Amino acid sequence: MPDQPSAPTPSGGTEPDLAHHGDAEATAGLVDLAVNVRQAPLPQWLADPIAATLTELARYPDPAPARAAVAARHRRHPNEVLLTAGAAEGFVLIAQALRGVRRPVVVHPQFTEPEAALRAAGHQVERVLLDPAEDFRLDASRVPADADLVMIGNPTNPTSVLHPAETVAALARPGRVLVVDEAFADTTIAPGRPGEPESLAERRDLPGLLVVRSLTKTWGLAGLRIGYLLGARELLSRLAAVQPLWAVSTPALVAASACATSVAVQAERAIAAGLAADRDHLVARLADLPGVRVVGRPASAFVLLHLPGASRVRAALRERGWAVRRGDTFPGLGPDWLRVAVRDRNTTDAFIDVLRETMEA
Repeated sequence: MPDQPSAPTPSGGTEPDLAHHGDAEATAGLVDLAVNVRQAPLPQWLADPIAATLTELARYPDPAPARAAVAARHRRHPNEVLLTAGAAEGFVLIAQALRGVRRPVVVHPQFTEPEAALRAAGHQVERVLLDPAEDFRLDASRVPADADLVMIGNPTNPTSVLHPAETVAALARPGRVLVVDEAFADTTIAPGRPGEPESLAERRDLPGLLVVRSLTKTWGLAGLRIGYLLGARELLSRLAAVQPLWAVSTPALVAASACATSVAVQAERAIAAGLAADRDHLVARLADLPGVRVVGRPASAFVLLHLPGASRVRAALRERGWAVRRGDTFPGLGPDWLRVAVRDRNTTDAFIDVLRETMEA
């Protein structure tokens, strides 16, 4: 698909298209390396409960069982959980409920929907751009001390950087809401460490912490729309007050309950381990290509590449049947960046062959 023109800024430059997402590039018929959703059939323990709800759709959704299940998974009280129609709805609720903040800051590069939601609600957003020369690692000192709303991803989309939990936690302070987008936390793994390394989902001691979670990526539920927020009861009450009634459907609520079970968590950890092996294979194959730089040590379901002339390469890849995610719609990146989803090794090997041919053409 042709690139959409960027919006002009008052200074005469161009503004990244915050509304652009990978699904716009994953045209039917192309091999999809643009979208970070796992492409695998649903396990029966998840598919069967969802299918069973189709006979119950005459009744209004009841979020209480799912809220209790999610709370138990993260060792929280149910009133510290707010279920949402995907993580994206969570960002809208934050933007709408916290209209009184004075200095909202978004740490980039990251998923663009948090900033887009803030701007749509009338906020004047300030950006903190992390340094590509430092592999986009978080430098907490760059976040203004008087920022009363700070939003950051961990692991971060599109960089695949996993920031240390304590570095992110250090951003929390009284009088500030700290929003940590952990949509891809369940894709991360660390040798010798159980659970999700660097997640703050179970932290109840940090003032103003809001953790945003998604169940759409690992479980392939992007079309079902299910996510949740974790935080203090008082803060979540403010967000719930602006949420539409029955915002999360019955099938999505049942999916949330199923994905919070011990069976699901065990399967999730196995998927994360397999993903790490497939990611290592992708990174190793990319290292054989001259001029391609993979950012840091990728930790999630995608890798970020710096490649001079990436816009031309991306267009040529589309002509050859492959879709990858353009980087210039993310603040802090530009036309020489691409994001590539991790797939199975056969798909990766085929992609590397096509990418090499495209670069040599």
